[in-house]
Amino acid sequence: MAGEHRDTVNRRRLLYGGAAAALAGTGTAAWASGAWDAPAAGAASREHPGYADVVADFGAKGDGTTDDSAAFEAAYAYAEKRAAGGTGRTVILVPPGRYRVTRPGALLAADSPSHRRNGLRYVGAGLRISEIVFAPATVEGPDGGSYLCRNNDTWQNISFEGLRFTSGTPGASFFYSYSTGGAANYRFSQCEWMGEWEYGVALDGSNTNSEMRWEACRVGGAYRKAFLYAGMSLHSTDVKQQDQFLNYWFTDMNVTYEWGNFLEFPYGGSVTCRSGSYIVTGRRPTPHPDYGYESAFFRFPRPAHFDGVQRFHAEDIRFELRDDAVVVIDCAWNRGTVHFNDCDDTAHAYRSFSDALRAHRYTLTDAGPLVRYDSCQLVGTHQYRTTPPATPPPCVRYDMCRLASHPPAAFLTLPPAQPRDFATFANCLPSSAP
Repeated sequence: MAGEHRDTVNRRRLLYGGAAAALAGTGTAAWASGAWDAPAAGAASREHPGYADVVADFGAKGDGTTDDSAAFEAAYAYAEKRAAGGTGRTVILVPPGRYRVTRPGALLAADSPSHRRNGLRYVGAGLRISEIVFAPATVEGPDGGSYLCRNNDTWQNISFEGLRFTSGTPGASFFYSYSTGGAANYRFSQCEWMGEWEYGVALDGSNTNSEMRWEACRVGGAYRKAFLYAGMSLHSTDVKQQDQFLNYWFTDMNVTYEWGNFLEFPYGGSVTCRSGSYIVTGRRPTPHPDYGYESAFFRFPRPAHFDGVQRFHAEDIRFELRDDAVVVIDCAWNRGTVHFNDCDDTAHAYRSFSDALRAHRYTLTDAGPLVRYDSCQLVGTHQYRTTPPATPPPCVRYDMCRLASHPPAAFLTLPPAQPRDFATFANCLPSSAP
């Protein structure tokens, strides 16, 4: 901690006050013992910068060996104490280093739904520079607590920037969020996930859990369930209200992970993915009871949802289908819209298995959903299922697409005797085109 960073921290200590200045490397112990009389909520002077450094102020080592759980717990407790009038006032700094954390909830343990807060920020030095390794001693069930972060209807507007999160215990999970209106507006910028997780972000409850952004992030590692799973139904008092999963944006992403699902929305959702590469590099080591060996980028498995929460848009994305167990989309929505624009999944069209791929799958009803592909390059065939006695109306359109494996007449995989008049091909280049 030498040099400019240490000088800046020392100047900040003076602003914190005499008690903070006396901390000097014993932040965790001082906080736990009560020796640090941190500013009471709302009492900090205007000069107080509102920054808490897990190394300089709370004694984290960041050496990859020391258990830094207590330092992160203390930093969060300090941020929680500084919140005033429902507004958060603290930025938690994570300097360069590799921080080993073993206690669930060490990064964020919010459980005060009656005292909701707004605004909390975690800032690292960069996704390959500041790394938090979550290595709990045991991995419990989905509600058992093996999450690095837990937000029980308490915080909105939480941001994570320039951080790498690694699961040091296979099957651990990154973030659990329960909401009846108090948890929403998360933002991840230039973050990365590695290791084997059960869930990346798991959403539960009702009403919101919405307005979440991922920007220039890398999703690596592997996921037994999904990187983002919206609709766990563990505690919801009104299961129908689970449909209020609205507005999730993924922009300029590098989604390159080993296996598992990227986005799974059992209860509907409004989702937009723009720009980037999406790649599954392997396959599940053992079959999953729900998925077998398959991994899916987008899985929407249930049909009935409220209007307005069955909307998916993918744009300017390059998909690499390296294995016949990779699925781009499996959608069972009974209405709503699905739109792919200027996407390409033909990178491995030359491989022997590619012609038989069915990586885009839909279940159609009398009400749709409306499915559209514009200016896309597509490999294999697209599978459309129906549930008798449904007779889908014209609801599927391919416009100016290149069909890499089959001409339009053979591009759709359908149930026996299913009419094909629900689909339209406009100005598409067939596989035989030069």
